[in-house]
Amino acid sequence: MKPVNECCGPDRNVATNGRRAWLKAGAGGAAVIAGLGLRTDDAEAAALSKSQRDAMTPDQVIEMMKKGNARFRTGKMLPHDYRAQKRSSAAGQFPAAVILSCIDSRAPAEIVMDMGIGDTFNARIAGNIANKDVLGSLEFACAVMGAKVVLVMGHTSCGAIKGAIDKVELGNLTGLLETIKPAVEATQYTGERTSKNYPFVDMVARTNVKMTVDAIRSGSPILADLEKKGSIKIVGAMYDLSNGMVSFLG
Repeated sequence: MKPVNECCGPDRNVATNGRRAWLKAGAGGAAVIAGLGLRTDDAEAAALSKSQRDAMTPDQVIEMMKKGNARFRTGKMLPHDYRAQKRSSAAGQFPAAVILSCIDSRAPAEIVMDMGIGDTFNARIAGNIANKDVLGSLEFACAVMGAKVVLVMGHTSCGAIKGAIDKVELGNLTGLLETIKPAVEATQYTGERTSKNYPFVDMVARTNVKMTVDAIRSGSPILADLEKKGSIKIVGAMYDLSNGMVSFLG
């Protein structure tokens, strides 16, 4: 198997040389590399290092995710060497963010934001809700492991949202949908308020993301304190299944 920078042509060689130049700038350069969604020498082979992650601000991590999504949408994703990333992260991990997203098979957060192994923690649950177990996982990611961003990512055409709108009852799913129902009631919409009306479904999904962000702040004093200190940011986003765009919510 050819090395990554040999198998991808002259453009990849230029990009790799550019990364080497950034590295010579020291820790600040490494932070910019990571902030732009680029990796270090032999970039696609290396998971984030502690020094790279720690040098980044929450805003730089968010920019990293935005640029990764732009690559995904344009079909210019990095040619990740996942086996090498696995090897480089085996002895330790230093993810820059933790992403709380839905279990929907069409919305894998790492892929749609062009992340590699070791870049993000990932918690997935139907309807991207935040129960106590999820909150504990987010606290571990940030307070213990040093992640800089908590991202709640909902998506369009969400089945869990449709189920909450339809008041579905099915075993343990019933209780999960109860957590989403307040978002249905809180969504201001003058049109047809049914699961067959996709604009309404997507508006509820957006409301649900915002309410989950609020639930994280109110349910975890640890994360709220970290955010108040500027150590982390807790943000929401929506992923559009039709065009691949991740839109960060203000």
